[in-house]
Order: sequence, then C-alpha cells, then structure tokens
Amino acid sequence: MSEEKRKEEEEEEALKTLEIENGLRLVPRVKLNLVIYPSTPLTLSHPIDEWKTRRALIEFLHTSLSLTLPEEDLHLTRNKNLKKRKRDDPVAAGTLRVWDLSSLPKETRFVEWRNRLVENLNAIELNLEGVKFKLAVTVPVSDDFDRMKKDWEEHSASRSRREPDTVVLRGVPSRWFAEPRVSSKPSMLVTHTIFSTFGKIRNLNVAEDNEFGKDENEGSGDLVSGLYCKIVVQFDKYKDCNDAMRVLCGRSMQKEGSRLKADYEVSWEKDDFFRNSRNEREEKKNSTVSTKPENVRARRFKKPRHLMQE
Repeated sequence: MSEEKRKEEEEEEALKTLEIENGLRLVPRVKLNLVIYPSTPLTLSHPIDEWKTRRALIEFLHTSLSLTLPEEDLHLTRNKNLKKRKRDDPVAAGTLRVWDLSSLPKETRFVEWRNRLVENLNAIELNLEGVKFKLAVTVPVSDDFDRMKKDWEEHSASRSRREPDTVVLRGVPSRWFAEPRVSSKPSMLVTHTIFSTFGKIRNLNVAEDNEFGKDENEGSGDLVSGLYCKIVVQFDKYKDCNDAMRVLCGRSMQKEGSRLKADYEVSWEKDDFFRNSRNEREEKKNSTVSTKPENVRARRFKKPRHLMQE
C-alpha cells in the first residue's frame, strides 16, 4: 500500500466513532486551544465580557466559515486579576470543540481542514466595545499525532533508544474503569480488558490522578479526589503502541448511557516508567531491615555486681 493511500485511510478512520470494551467508545472531535490578546499592548480598566467575546467568535465561525457551533462548545475564562496583568498579557483563554464533523467536505482531508480552521481563526481580529483583540489558536499536543510521532522519533534518535511502546492516558473518569458494584476505584482487570483491544499488554499501571485538572479548577473547589485516573500501558509491540496512540489522538471518551464526553490527554512515556518503578521497589526492599527473630542478634547483658560476687 502506498503512503498516500495509507494516509487517506487513516484520515477516514479519524472521523469514525470507535467502539471499545466495557461499553466505552472513542468519539472524534476537533479541539483547539484559544488565547486572546489585545491587538496592541494596553491596560484594561475592567475584564472583557465573556458572553460578548463568545458571541463574536461564534458569529465569525458561522458567517465566515459556515461552521455552526453551540455556545456550550466554546469555553472561555477571562483574566480577572488586572492589577497583575502586563500590557501585552492575554485577557482570556479557553477551548473550542467541534463535535459535528459530518459537514466536512468529502474531498477535504480532516487534518488539512483542521489546519485551515486554525489559520482562519489566527487571522481574525475581534472588536469589542471599541477595543481590538487578536487570537492565538493552537492544536493541543495530545491531539496532534504527527507532531507526537516526530517528537518521539527525535527523542529516540538522540538517546539511541528503541521505538516507544508505552502510552500514558490522563483525565478519564475512574468509575469507567472500575468494577461495577465492587468499587468506584479503577480496576487493573477492567483496564487490562479495555486496552487489550489495541494489542498484547506487557505492563500496566492504573491509579487515581488527583493532579489532573488542578490548574483549571484552582480556587473553585470543584475538583473531587479520585474523580480521574491515570493509566500507563506498555505494549509488547511498537506497532500496537503506535496504533493505540493514533486512535486515541483527536477523540474523547464516552460511556454507554452517559452524555459526558471525557476530554483526556494522551502522550507517550519517555522516562522508562516501569523500569524505574521496579528499581524503586528493589531499593525499598533492600533498604528494609529484617526484624525476624532469627536475624536479630541476641543482646548480651552484664550481670549486676552482687550476683557476680556470689
């Protein structure tokens, strides 16, 4: 199969919803990170109006790009601390998600369409209450498979390492990987069943991830302990790792019967997670002093003087 044909098939696959184990499916979508700056450095007397900014962006997408975006799919958070803000600092940041990809022109490749969307958004200028703002729009690293693949190829070449075989997934709900009616904590058995969809697994680690989303929820009090889990999967073959990464990129996870779509982060593991974990266990084992009776040397006590005289 030619490289061109393979690319076409991969891009067609990127637009499909994929069913995996345990009632889970991977739903395709476009996710973009947005940062809003003033067109020229300025000092603001009050935060920008989030609703007006959101409406202006949605209107631009509809009129200029023929893209209809529900308001709930554009999330913005304004910079409220104007005293600490410098004149050229951003005034707001957020994310844009496109779930309905059915309107994409059949002759247009998905990645090309996404890149063109980024270019068009980077070129616009918003006029809000007489003040002009510009956008900085990027594709998240965990949504850009080609970028990650290039990154790991350069990393492997610089360290003379083998091709990566380990996937790291963060931001999926713990309860989706738990054993029903047993525990709400993620289960190794359930997680192994789910990821075996992609190939034979050599090593697996799953644990609660209380750090995920901490920055976004800082000060809100909304982050619940144990809500998310972090999964590290080492495959037997590089090809299975590669295929899993490609499938997980640019998608969100959804559970059957749930409206929630989990926006996870996927990456490849650089630091020999399982080897380091084994070394830590060995070091801990070797540093533990045995307290078994047979390993404890008998302590000799000196007789009192009055007994020695006898």
